[in-house]
Amino acid sequence: MIFCGRMHQSLVGLFLVSLGILGSLAHSKTNSQDVSALNVMFTGLNSPSTLSGWKSSGGDPCGGSWEGITCSGSSVTQIKLSGLGLTGSMGYQLSNLKSVTYFDMSKNNLKNDIPYQLPPNIVHLDLSNNGFSGNVPYSISQMTDLNYVDLGHNKLNGQLSDMFQKLTKLKSLDLSYNSLTGNLPQSFASLSSLSELRLQNNQLTGPINVLAGLPLDTLNVENNDFSGWVPDELEGIANIDTGGNSWSSGSAPPPPPGAKAITAKRKNQDKGGKGGMSGLSIGLIVLASVVVVVLLITLFSTRKSTPPSHFLDEERASHRRAFTPLASQELTNDYHGAMRKEFRESESFDSIKIDVKTMQKSPSIGYNPPHSDFSQSLNDNEFASRLNSRRSSSFHAVSYPLADLQTATGNFAMGRLLGEGTIGRVYRAKYPDGKVLAVKKIDSSLFQSGRQEDFTDIVASISKVHHPNIAELVGSCSELGHNMLIYEYFRNGSLHDFLHMSDDYSKPLTWNTRVRIALGTARAVEYLHEVCSPSFVHKNIKSSNILLDLELNPRLSDYGLANFHNRLSQNLGVGYSAPECTIPSGYTLKSDIYSFGVVMLELLTGRMPFDTSKPRSEQCLARWATPQLHDIDALAKMVDPALRGLYPTKSLSRFADIIALCVQSEPEFRPPMSEVVQALVRLVQRSSMNLRDDLTASRRTDDSEY
Repeated sequence: MIFCGRMHQSLVGLFLVSLGILGSLAHSKTNSQDVSALNVMFTGLNSPSTLSGWKSSGGDPCGGSWEGITCSGSSVTQIKLSGLGLTGSMGYQLSNLKSVTYFDMSKNNLKNDIPYQLPPNIVHLDLSNNGFSGNVPYSISQMTDLNYVDLGHNKLNGQLSDMFQKLTKLKSLDLSYNSLTGNLPQSFASLSSLSELRLQNNQLTGPINVLAGLPLDTLNVENNDFSGWVPDELEGIANIDTGGNSWSSGSAPPPPPGAKAITAKRKNQDKGGKGGMSGLSIGLIVLASVVVVVLLITLFSTRKSTPPSHFLDEERASHRRAFTPLASQELTNDYHGAMRKEFRESESFDSIKIDVKTMQKSPSIGYNPPHSDFSQSLNDNEFASRLNSRRSSSFHAVSYPLADLQTATGNFAMGRLLGEGTIGRVYRAKYPDGKVLAVKKIDSSLFQSGRQEDFTDIVASISKVHHPNIAELVGSCSELGHNMLIYEYFRNGSLHDFLHMSDDYSKPLTWNTRVRIALGTARAVEYLHEVCSPSFVHKNIKSSNILLDLELNPRLSDYGLANFHNRLSQNLGVGYSAPECTIPSGYTLKSDIYSFGVVMLELLTGRMPFDTSKPRSEQCLARWATPQLHDIDALAKMVDPALRGLYPTKSLSRFADIIALCVQSEPEFRPPMSEVVQALVRLVQRSSMNLRDDLTASRRTDDSEY
């Protein structure tokens, strides 16, 4: 009996120990998203032996002591892989590492672009002493907890985007020893916690006045091409290096009358005699200020006789330039956003031309806010009344008589049918004066509820959409139970026609043209998602809804009709719908991103989104292509044969990387469209494409009977 009792106690003890081990293992099990991201990262880094414990699939980083990985619970919080001689890339799932706050990949041999998506909640970022090229990734602008950033000693180039508005916690920024160009962005002034800034050994130009109000203790701007004067406010910095620039000689001019003095709080403020000023100097400055004020009053009184609209027209003229899809859709404050929208709505764009050289001459990729004197030249009421008056005229949709449309379409004859979608048919309307329009006749069954005002609301909403990559609504018609939307007509047809219905009148789309179509379409979706208020969920993005003008610039159509799609029970767009879209209510901004990714797959492969003529495993384009997007050999086999190998391999690979982000199965992992636009912009910049030179290489011959 004693033996049995002891044996029973031993078994119980063994059982409890086993439970403890299992509990420990369960506790150390790493979040599956973190595991997947690190698996992809390991593969991208060419599976180096120096990363002990790492695996290309599965594993337990938190419980398995992976090299350089620190966890808290089941989440990876730190990645420290400095000085390990790593090569390759960091993968495309870094944005899944949502708990990582410390990310150090410094002193390795990493090259090409810094990934445009990084762990989103980083506090400490160090990618220094590598061979990274390209620009500072725009995703950094959204990392509001950033405290430390070191991108020094790389090969970064191009201009700094105006992207630092939200980085108010950043204390140390090092961009030294790169090849950055252009002026310092104005958003540097928002870095209210910055104590250390290193910009030496770049090719930066212009003044550094934007730094005057920062609480800097260390500033190094040596060996650039800065000009102007070093602001007096910076003289009190404990450690400052300014040599090797093109500073102006002589004393700096006095600030303009009424300008507020800039003060900066510093830990080591110079308390010497530099801050003192003699009475004579003060007297001279006061006298000069009085003279300037008198001159300004004289000029102002002379200008009062000029019609006040001069200011508005002058500002609009200064912004009038050839539209380029390479310009960023960065948003500033509400006032600047309203101004940018007004300029877009008031301008008329006939074509979109991309020229990298033009873009590089611009001081910033982002929107340039109006000068302060312009904003002061109109009071708030005057500005608002003019803005509203312009909007009331530009947003008006013409009402077309039903009889005229019936005549122009041959009474909606089948010979005039352009296409048929989920909510109705589209007809070609040709008028005696040669004008041609596209008429979308909405299925009358969608109005069985009797709420005719729905159509009026839709017309009013769509009429406000104005973007050079969006097909403009020309007018509408609502008579005798017929409800129609009238759009511009594009004789080149749709992207679907070019890719999948080529004939003797067409030439294959070149690679540059395909990239341009992707970028222009992304810009259109970005406008609908992030500029329009409220946002438009398109719900029906597909190649047949991307029309092409005479220069093959994309024009997105069928927008603003989500209310009709909500009433349909079937899945929209076979092959385009995201996995979560089993019912119409599943469509969101993120599902639009997925659909756009499928369109990019069409551009890449030349395949239909769903093709029953293919083997069963290849019928769904997204399902077949997605696992192969990061395999260079597989990509070469997937690419559209019509390109005949005429494409840059690196550009193709980057294009595929963007697709992979868009068509991720989980909607929360898909990037916003603004990041997709930025990625495509970088692709164009890296490839040094001049997308205006290939128009004749891919063009549909004009049809006289259009």
